[in-house]
Amino acid sequence: MKKLFEPITIKNVTIRNRTVVSAMVTELCGPDGLATEAFIAYHEAKAKGGWGLIIPENYVIAPGVGGFANLPGLYDDSQIASHKAFTDRIHAAGAKIVCQLYHAGRRISAAVTGLEPVGPSAMKFASGQWEISRALTVEEIEQIVEQFADAAVRAKKAGFDGVEIHGGHGYLLHSFNSPFSNKRCDAYGGSITGRAKLSVDIVKRVREKVGNDFMIQYRISCEEGVPGAITIEEAKAIAMLLEEAGIDLLHVSQGGDFNHVVSPSSCEAKARYINNAAEMKKVLSIPVIGVGRINDPLIAEEVLRSGKADLVTMARASLADPEFPNKAEAGQYQDINYCIGCLQGCTKGCLVNPMIGHENEYDITPVAVPKTVYIAGGGIAGCEAAIVAAKRGHQVTLFESSDKLGGQWLLACVPPGKTDFSSLAAWQQRELKKQGVTVRMQTALTKELVEAEKPDVVLVATGSKPFVPPITGVQQTSVVLASDILAGRVNAGANVVVIGGGSVGAETADHLALHGSKVTIVEMRSGIAEDASARPRKFLLERLEAAKAAIYTNAGVLMIGKDAVYIEQDKQPKKLENVDTVVIATGSKSYAPLLQELQNCACEVLAIGDANGVKDGKHNMHEAFATALQI
Repeated sequence: MKKLFEPITIKNVTIRNRTVVSAMVTELCGPDGLATEAFIAYHEAKAKGGWGLIIPENYVIAPGVGGFANLPGLYDDSQIASHKAFTDRIHAAGAKIVCQLYHAGRRISAAVTGLEPVGPSAMKFASGQWEISRALTVEEIEQIVEQFADAAVRAKKAGFDGVEIHGGHGYLLHSFNSPFSNKRCDAYGGSITGRAKLSVDIVKRVREKVGNDFMIQYRISCEEGVPGAITIEEAKAIAMLLEEAGIDLLHVSQGGDFNHVVSPSSCEAKARYINNAAEMKKVLSIPVIGVGRINDPLIAEEVLRSGKADLVTMARASLADPEFPNKAEAGQYQDINYCIGCLQGCTKGCLVNPMIGHENEYDITPVAVPKTVYIAGGGIAGCEAAIVAAKRGHQVTLFESSDKLGGQWLLACVPPGKTDFSSLAAWQQRELKKQGVTVRMQTALTKELVEAEKPDVVLVATGSKPFVPPITGVQQTSVVLASDILAGRVNAGANVVVIGGGSVGAETADHLALHGSKVTIVEMRSGIAEDASARPRKFLLERLEAAKAAIYTNAGVLMIGKDAVYIEQDKQPKKLENVDTVVIATGSKSYAPLLQELQNCACEVLAIGDANGVKDGKHNMHEAFATALQI
């Protein structure tokens, strides 16, 4: 990791390494824009974890101009003191910190902030229920320039090492830069120089007011994912104008009106957007920050050695493990809790790290009186509870009836694009050993064991079982469970019908199609994989379409025959013929018989994970974490 942990000096700021945490919305501040203890502790954990440059979220330059209600602000002198306390603690931990200044523009919603959305032209943001923005007047634009500059002065007084002017992700400055959203015919529209004028004016005015000894960086979107939008060549031209105006560092991002391209998912390539940063370096003399699902220190090192960027943003990696840099610098790669790209949380908590965002309220220090804790079930919920309870000093024994830890999570790693999910199970197994948890494999926890060994607490984490609907013909040998397919216990035939089009059914069909089966999905609802995160779902649907999967929605199964499935779609009967294998993926139901058996037990008994109601991975992990903290 020679390059990743090499210091870099920009302007008069020396950053200890090349790792960057970019801004991610937490809403941990109040409506007054002041820095709260929760907000400070969240970033302080990352600073202590070894990150070089931290960019906290979306500081609004005026009241109500953010896309969220509880954002930090520097639009008034009264806000300076709380943010000075914030920067002091970040500096004490060895990191540098830059204040990201922004105006949400067309991404303002009156329902959230009470203000109307504004932009270069009268146009709503993306699709859906967004309001149509009002085109700003020249006088209003000039006022916004001054608001950015005044906020930058306050950031300097608050002890920040610089400011980042947010010109990406569909926010106000980006909407002016982009030909997709800027239809003006005055000085702020038309040509590239016209569309970039607002950003250039802001950079120049900020420089005038903060002086030459203060770092200014700019976050730019150069790939929007929508027809008629900004291109990389136009973005490079704008970047040259910004360098001439006085920026010291360019943060090369992507995304605009169709914002899902900002955060690549697990099914997309590592460092997906790094070539955009490399293109910027061809025309600039200032350093650039590269982004795009860089979640591994080896990928980060490769990017830097390749010369494609000078620093690397690993924002979601910092959520999964705030100690990522410290561990990577020490060569402890296997101890890193890696981001899995699930997109189930991020701005509202992390699936693999329930602690993030709760640093000031969750206490994992050892208890005064340790207890004996037995946990039934070694899925991710049971393992998480065991790890947390052991960290608190309890004597923990984990019982797993099979020969593997991980439970159904092991099946979640199998479909295309989800291999990174396995890093969570691998990390948990290492942590169990590190924390001294006794693991009894191929041993089910029973009432008799509890009565004989008398633990103080029993956590039931026995998960869920597949739900098999009472369909005529479901008992035939050609009918199998999705879990059997994903576990490799059953080899499907050439022509497969998957009953159930939720995430499990759709992903199983995707897996089967990749391995040569012709797949058909039958789903009662109007769409498939509707319980999936938006970006992974997009690619899942594209792969199923490419595989020519037949999809019947608003359809129910009437009967399963010897080599056919009889369905009804929109009250019309249909026969699916020449079927070799039928896969059941119709959901799961909690499995917790031990909970009932221990009802009159002297010890404390609690259910967690799917045993306490079927949930997704994030909610199971967070429930297990919180429950273990209460022991």
